[in-house]
Amino acid sequence: MRKNFAMGASVVLLCSMLAACGSNNNNGSNNGNQKPAESNASASTNTATDTPAATEDITQKKVKISIYYPLPDQVENRKLEDDKIARFNKVYPNVEIVKSDWHYAPNEIGIKMAANEAPTFFNTYATEAKFLVEKGWAADITDLYNSYEFKDQINPVLQNQFIIDGKVYGVAQKGYVTTTVLNKKMLDDKGVAVPSYDWTWDDMLNTAKGVADSKKGIAGVAPMGKGNEAGWNWTNFLFEAGGEIQTIADGKVTSAFNSAAGAKALDFYNKLRWDADVIPKDWALGWGDAVGAFGQGRTAMVIAGAEGVLEQALNQGGMKIEDVLTYPMPAAEKGGKHTGVLGGDYLVINPNATKDEQEMAFRYITFDYFTDDYLASLEKDIQARQTEGKFFIPPHINYFSPESEYGKRAQAIFDKYDNVYKYNAESNALLDGKPEAQYNTQEYYGSMTNVLQEVFSKKGTDLQGQLDAAANEMQTKYYDAIKP
Repeated sequence: MRKNFAMGASVVLLCSMLAACGSNNNNGSNNGNQKPAESNASASTNTATDTPAATEDITQKKVKISIYYPLPDQVENRKLEDDKIARFNKVYPNVEIVKSDWHYAPNEIGIKMAANEAPTFFNTYATEAKFLVEKGWAADITDLYNSYEFKDQINPVLQNQFIIDGKVYGVAQKGYVTTTVLNKKMLDDKGVAVPSYDWTWDDMLNTAKGVADSKKGIAGVAPMGKGNEAGWNWTNFLFEAGGEIQTIADGKVTSAFNSAAGAKALDFYNKLRWDADVIPKDWALGWGDAVGAFGQGRTAMVIAGAEGVLEQALNQGGMKIEDVLTYPMPAAEKGGKHTGVLGGDYLVINPNATKDEQEMAFRYITFDYFTDDYLASLEKDIQARQTEGKFFIPPHINYFSPESEYGKRAQAIFDKYDNVYKYNAESNALLDGKPEAQYNTQEYYGSMTNVLQEVFSKKGTDLQGQLDAAANEMQTKYYDAIKP
């Protein structure tokens, strides 16, 4: 659902140079070097030989673009981006690059677009494709993408989420399947057995009960409880129980999360809060609060895309790399799927930018994709982090396939260094990613957050009644107006 979500250093990479063909109109007079028509009548009997239309060379034009730039606390990622800027300007000295400090927020994008303050390209996440396209806030980059040399090597599972009605509106950076990250040291200190990667809801609940110590303010697990991220967190359990957010059939979108599967998933949250008492007393945690609590050792488990959690725990929380374990989401029951929300980070080009700015933005976005230069820069960054006692966290899902030649070359670099986080192969094999809903996903997350807050704050809440009310709200306010 997020960001960092940064999930950053490993996914910007090089595009082949795309030549932009255009006509030099000279204010609507002659096209380039085309020979003007004769002015006398006898010219109609002559055979004129036109020279080809001149092509504009975008590398000779002065172009200014504002770029998505990592947050101030992402020091290492900023260093990587600065290195990329320097390398890009060696190839394109005609481009002025402005670093934008704005990071995508659904409640801010409209204001930014209306005020023409959005950067030339900006980051966003998988849920936003239809929303941005319907609002006209994402440029159609189909021609640029189709001319891109390596388009067929980009991970289709990720990229397809920003291809709508055959048109391309964004470029995949990286992706994730939601995971549960465990603090092994907290389990060891309490004598709690580390669960199998093929674990269940019961295993999660029992592990949390073994670690939680309410008198000391220690939680077993910290599900998010405020902001849309709370509904996003819970949706993993809806999926694991076999449920759906919405159904699309016969030209109609219908709420589906108030099903038996939804009730089962909500009951599990109820058990975590009231029966087991293993969540934080101050349960109203946003993404940063929950991830921060994990990094500070105040909860043994947190549910999120792994990369952001690992960055906080290892590079800001000072945890040891062997104590941070990335698990798939638990299955509802033994033999079930370990389904987690499939999300990702994307870069979208501003439709208000000029054609030249859009093309240079696309070239910048893909500048490091599939290149030797990026691999060299990546290894240099890992070595610098090693010197500083910092860790490099690879994306859980890259824009390229790990089985590809390029993926294997990247992995060979990762394998050389002990300060690169290694995802467990058994855990990865169990991951089961499910895309987010097609329509009004953020509104759904917000509606479910209200439900979860009722459950966490009031013992004995009518679970089915809450789900039915939220489903009805989504249906009447949003789904009924949609014509798929």
